[in-house]
Amino acid sequence: MSTRRGGPRGLAALAPRRLIPWLEIILLVVFLAVPVFLPDYLVDFASRLVILGLFALSFDLVFGFAGIMSFGQALFFGGAGYAVALLARDHDVTSVLVVIPVSVAVGLVLGAAVAAFLLLGRHPPSVIFVALGTLTAAFAGEELARSWYYLGGQNGIPSIPPLSLGGYQFTGIAFHYGVLGIFVLVYLGCRALVRSQFGLALVGIREQEERLAFLGYHAPVFKAIVFSIAGAIAGLAGGLYAYQQGFVWPSMIGVVLSTQIVLYCLFGGIGTLVGPALGVIAIESFTYVFSDQFPEIWPILLGLLLLLVILVRPSGVISLFVGERERMGDFRPRSARRALPVARRHGDAA
Repeated sequence: MSTRRGGPRGLAALAPRRLIPWLEIILLVVFLAVPVFLPDYLVDFASRLVILGLFALSFDLVFGFAGIMSFGQALFFGGAGYAVALLARDHDVTSVLVVIPVSVAVGLVLGAAVAAFLLLGRHPPSVIFVALGTLTAAFAGEELARSWYYLGGQNGIPSIPPLSLGGYQFTGIAFHYGVLGIFVLVYLGCRALVRSQFGLALVGIREQEERLAFLGYHAPVFKAIVFSIAGAIAGLAGGLYAYQQGFVWPSMIGVVLSTQIVLYCLFGGIGTLVGPALGVIAIESFTYVFSDQFPEIWPILLGLLLLLVILVRPSGVISLFVGERERMGDFRPRSARRALPVARRHGDAA
């Protein structure tokens, strides 16, 4: 009798309870229900959260899964935003069938260019080199946008018309559900990517790049690929953000926004995809409340909150709900993962 308890039942006790899918479902249901229960101005705020969550996904891919510290994600975000704003201003092109591909293409090209320069050198770059290189790129992009008259200079490009499809314009609830649908598709694509063999290689690079190189993997190529993909996602978010805000400005490309997206991910929990989305929701919601209730000291309150979470929960707020095994990922063969539920059933039967 004791053997049975110590065997199958012991294995069943080790079976991980997957909570991330439940968090994903809850967040999806909440954002689907937002237009039903909240006024229009909060629907617009929710749309902004979805787009920033999409932006946060791009950083989580490069840092949370590949270990690349990028302080320049806003370069791809703002670059795509400016590109679609110029199309709208100079050519009256606001069709979603053009805006989305252009946003993705601009982010992809910029990401690939930065990756080729920083990651594909003769010698593997250090974390500091990549961090400072991306930081410099974002700073240069912001200064270019601020000083170039064609891009509107300090004032940016205002009065961007609504996103359209034929004669239909995406505003309010329609825009919210549109960006939510795009987010879900991109999120599912990222989830499939990080759970593939490519994602396993990325985690290996993050944990021990030298060992992966010894096994024959060309780590810089993997890093460049995921960096380019992340650039495309950031570009998509930037194009949508330009239409959500109705204008673009130099700070969309700059260092401040790049640092802000890092805080989102650290606050929510990196390497989980859903964690950065939680970070965006939490920080932006606290900012909204604090700035309204405490207009003079809200940055101090927000800073103290961020510091408290990072000190108490270095893995982010998602660690309140999700265990270490699920956050880090389970890369065992499927046969091994099925063994625990089978052992649980046998143990219950015994």
